[in-house]
Amino acid sequence: MGDNIAATNHHQVFDVSIDVPSQNGSKCFDDDGRLNRTGTVWTASAHIITAVIGSGVLSLAWAIAQLGWVAGPAVMFLFSFLTYYTSSLLTDCYRTADPVSGKRNYTYMDAVRSILGGAKVKACGLIQYLNLFGIAIGYTIAASISMMAIKRSNCFHESGGNNPCHMSSNPYMILFGVMEIFLSQIPDFDQIWWLSIVAAVMSFTYSAIGLALGIVQVAANGAFKGSLTGISIGTVTQTQKIWRSFQALGDIAFAYSYSVILIEIQDTLKSPPAESKTMKKAAKLSIAVTTAFYMLCGCMGYAAFGDFAPGNLLTGFGFYNPFWLLDIANSAIVVHLVGAYQVFCQPIFAFVEKQVAESWPDSYFLSKEFKIPVPGLLPYKLNLFRLVWRSCFVILTTVISMLLPFFNDVVGILGALGFWPLTVYFPVEMYIAQKKITKWSTRWMCLQMLSMACLVLSIIAGAGSIVGVVNDVKAYTPFKTTY
Repeated sequence: MGDNIAATNHHQVFDVSIDVPSQNGSKCFDDDGRLNRTGTVWTASAHIITAVIGSGVLSLAWAIAQLGWVAGPAVMFLFSFLTYYTSSLLTDCYRTADPVSGKRNYTYMDAVRSILGGAKVKACGLIQYLNLFGIAIGYTIAASISMMAIKRSNCFHESGGNNPCHMSSNPYMILFGVMEIFLSQIPDFDQIWWLSIVAAVMSFTYSAIGLALGIVQVAANGAFKGSLTGISIGTVTQTQKIWRSFQALGDIAFAYSYSVILIEIQDTLKSPPAESKTMKKAAKLSIAVTTAFYMLCGCMGYAAFGDFAPGNLLTGFGFYNPFWLLDIANSAIVVHLVGAYQVFCQPIFAFVEKQVAESWPDSYFLSKEFKIPVPGLLPYKLNLFRLVWRSCFVILTTVISMLLPFFNDVVGILGALGFWPLTVYFPVEMYIAQKKITKWSTRWMCLQMLSMACLVLSIIAGAGSIVGVVNDVKAYTPFKTTY
């Protein structure tokens, strides 16, 4: 995923330039001189599913509760279609000019620089990396909440529900941060495919448990709860219903966003066939799977709890028993988020390391490596700069998570603001430029109308999330929030 490579290490980001004309005819190297990419439809789908199906799948019951049986599923289908369509446009931007033999764009920013250029490159980079940074913080918080849910469910069980079992999230955030410091030393995207597959399996595990518990609850109720228009006035005020509905749009939009790392995932694919063909198949497969899970988990959760659907079916204690099954589900969430954190942070790591390598190409600090023996495997090359910089990054996200434990709402804002530019605007503009679509033609007009409609959705969703943050700040003490 990084933009630079040593001849012996695929995607190594510390060699700024490479001249390998003698390798162009070799079966071991791709057309750009890099070692052969090995990604397939299945590894790309695993990366996408890991990125898309976050623990947010379990908050979709709350989102549907705000919108109701008509608008809730309709909005979910709308965002799945939008995401697939704009992803298909973006896959054609991996190579500039020709989809088979054109110049490769290794990152989202490279594609924008190559096709659009100018100030749009800086705007794209700022939005993309701010969004990824926010996601890293949100995942740290979400993982700590799932860890606490395991402890609390056991506490509830032992006390028979008499002990409120309040606890601080800080130790759990620190534990998650320590795990990420170790995993962040994996050099690049190509080498975390196994982590994505494990994370994807975990996402199916906890989603299936949430779905099963929802079905059991509906059976126990003897009826489907909920209404056509969502949460009723009386349970919330009219103003609250409006803001909550806007926030629900943001939750669903954010749940589907993965365009921010699509080009990076596409850069792991082998060819032939053309990377765009493989990526379109992976996008179709993964979005179909995630939409099915989203619909099932969201709708069954709403059917089980109606207006009182919790923010998270497994950590919001919509369910208390069987406690051991909740422990398995929350353990799966933690494992998934450990992997998802890496999937989203690898683009940041690669970008910073590329910029530093270009600025100080002869630095001892950048090139210094230590060989660490690994039983049964080749020695691991620990790079000194990578160790220090990536560890500092993880520590920073952990400290901010502890400082602002309601940061999920802020991530909702980042998701709402990032949805339009990253998922819609840049893919549409690059596609128009790449395909040389005539201005004011029917196709051009349709694409621009799609972009404007999504801009309005992003503004509405962002407003709802901002109101959520304002409400959280009212009862906030730094580093002392308990659950």
